[in-house]
Amino acid sequence: MAGEGLPPAVTPPEPTPADRGHLGLLYFFLRVQLPALRFARDAFDSHLVRAFGVYLPKAGKAVAWAEYLAGLYPLDWAVCVGCLEGSNAAWDMLFAARTGRSDNLLVDALRARAARLYPRDEEKQETAVTEFWSHLLVPDGDGSIPVLARYDGQRPLAPWLIRVFQNRHLSHLRKTPGPQTLPDDDLAVPLPTRTKEDDRWHQAFTLAARAWLAEVPDGERILLGLRWRYRMSQRDVATLLGVHEGTISRQNDKLRDHALQAIGDRLTAEGWTGDDLEQFILTELGGVLTDDPRLSAEELRRLLLAKGKTIPTA
Repeated sequence: MAGEGLPPAVTPPEPTPADRGHLGLLYFFLRVQLPALRFARDAFDSHLVRAFGVYLPKAGKAVAWAEYLAGLYPLDWAVCVGCLEGSNAAWDMLFAARTGRSDNLLVDALRARAARLYPRDEEKQETAVTEFWSHLLVPDGDGSIPVLARYDGQRPLAPWLIRVFQNRHLSHLRKTPGPQTLPDDDLAVPLPTRTKEDDRWHQAFTLAARAWLAEVPDGERILLGLRWRYRMSQRDVATLLGVHEGTISRQNDKLRDHALQAIGDRLTAEGWTGDDLEQFILTELGGVLTDDPRLSAEELRRLLLAKGKTIPTA
């Protein structure tokens, strides 16, 4: 895509006879695993050469076919190829793809990121997601290539698409004249590599946080949604709800203390022995609150309408 400084693709080496045998096995493996995706062998070969060529400049070294194929996510890559080939079945699979972090649908994850990038601007959020889907197949400028044609198959497809979406809009926000309120810096940097121990505690935290959120009453869920999803200040929340700012401050502190106690107790009971439990909870909590359907834009709108209130437009 324009403006991202992508290195040009490199022509991969000629496959050896052993590589050709591996490619044949991979083709028939995908035919068995994803029978709804019916692309011809020549399309399979040409797309694999293209994806390998996209990967080579990033590798920064000579890479043999065996090494490239060892790191390939074949099912994700096949869905990408199916979309490029115009397969309706592949698009259905992509729309139904779930993200590893919260197991929510890809499109919902994109909407959650758009809400953080453009808080309190629902029109901009929807436009950002809609335009991104269109650029999966259509270049967005001269000399650029579609998003899916940039996928090298060396990482899971759904998290990669989320990262491309975030970086695209962060780049746009930083180029906009005048002062800008950007989302948290963690959106702009590559996702850290998780260990099995990290995954274990992330999953335990997610379960504990959702159990805590299930106990939060509607009035306090409104406060959480306005503060986390829409990034409203305490003063703006107080004005919207027609209460004193001190009331919102006390409710906010109460929610924070309750979350730390409830989630911390559960993690400690499961064997947490690390330092900075409070910091771990506060760091992880934002992602859960943003992705949980109980704090979705639709649900918050419903809760506010019951109180005769609506989210103000940006």
